[in-house]
Amino acid sequence: MENLLMTQVHDPYTGAEALSELTLGKATGYQAEYDASLLQGVPRKLNRDAIGLNETLPFHGTDIWTGYELSWLNAKGKPMVAIAEFYLSFDSQNLIESKSFKLYLNTFNQTKFDSVEQVQSTLADDLSQCAEGEVLVRVLEPKQFSTQRVVELPGTCIDDLDIEVNDYSFNPDYLQDSTDDKAVVAETLNSNLLKSNCLITSQPDWGSVMIRYQGPKIDREKLLRYLISFRQHNEFHEQCIERIFVDLKRFCNCSKLTVYARYTRRGGLDINPYRSDFENPPESHRLARQ
Repeated sequence: MENLLMTQVHDPYTGAEALSELTLGKATGYQAEYDASLLQGVPRKLNRDAIGLNETLPFHGTDIWTGYELSWLNAKGKPMVAIAEFYLSFDSQNLIESKSFKLYLNTFNQTKFDSVEQVQSTLADDLSQCAEGEVLVRVLEPKQFSTQRVVELPGTCIDDLDIEVNDYSFNPDYLQDSTDDKAVVAETLNSNLLKSNCLITSQPDWGSVMIRYQGPKIDREKLLRYLISFRQHNEFHEQCIERIFVDLKRFCNCSKLTVYARYTRRGGLDINPYRSDFENPPESHRLARQ
């Protein structure tokens, strides 16, 4: 991938203290000049402990963020605009809290940078420090915007199943006895009905999810009911996708599994977690709702 910068550094937020320190859900002002101290990390360990993940993770992957509202001043004070793609490794110590990310990006608006490369390296250094792990950054200038194609998730959509739903509480038991051990398949399914809520503010997070697996055939109705059960579940995007991965492995005995979600943007940022135990992330192209 062209023009990607990597850095590994350290994050000041640790343990449960991170949640109490977040600006998310609190009234905040907006700064227009550069300030990296606004970034806040949330330890991934907090959620991973809750779903039984230890230091040996069963997946690899990336949190793919797209920033649509990146702007700064060039050396002569002329405003510049760009789209940025951010790739946070699954094994970074922290995920980056989204409101602090937006506030941080706003501080570029009235700050002078000598070049696009300087903007890109600054973003990579700061985000890596917050995440305490590998972060890649790609800044797309307007002449490159056409690379942001609108696509559909691969696979068969299961949303047209004619089911009646009267319970919207999160329930992984929908996946109990959901497989046919006599039919071993390799297939890709997707749904646009994924909705969860922000862990702190309970604001809705809308997403589409792709599940590619090999193993006993999964009952599509039970899978859809399981995905719908996230509808009132409070958890960060990244945490929801790791939970789906763990539940599918546990209940469905997938020998190979990929879970990839693309969430709609909020405040100019979208978050797209990718977890797999057998393949690498695809190119980042947005969906129609993004």
